[in-house]
Amino acid sequence: MKKLLYSFLILSSATLFAQKNASTKFAVADDIVGTVDMFTANHKDAIQSTQTYKSAAQLPQNLKKYSFIAENGLVEYKLKNGQGAIDRIALSEINTQYGLPKDTPVIIDGYEFKNSDTKVYGDILNNMKVIDNNGAKAVSVTTKE
Repeated sequence: MKKLLYSFLILSSATLFAQKNASTKFAVADDIVGTVDMFTANHKDAIQSTQTYKSAAQLPQNLKKYSFIAENGLVEYKLKNGQGAIDRIALSEINTQYGLPKDTPVIIDGYEFKNSDTKVYGDILNNMKVIDNNGAKAVSVTTKE
């Protein structure tokens, strides 16, 4: 009976960690992923223009690869010239820092980023830890503190 209870608790906790955060609204600038909250809180002065897409179906060809994070819409920012110095990191580098293979998917607010070559802005990396993702270890990132 204890084994059954423990199994249930482990499965429940894994499910909770993997749930998508519906309040996260992702943004892309210069082919690098961030969040709308990150840009509006920290980089308002760097924004030249904004284009909002309400669903994955509305995404232009250059943003189709981000359709998996566009459930709540996706915002594309154009940055002013000389404003590209915002810290960024490839997901493969995060995996390396945690001792995982470079090509391991990374989970950000419950969204699985399978392409570890994807770059993200450092501002969204508020809380990172290694979790069990369907039997495999993966880095899980929470964008909000």
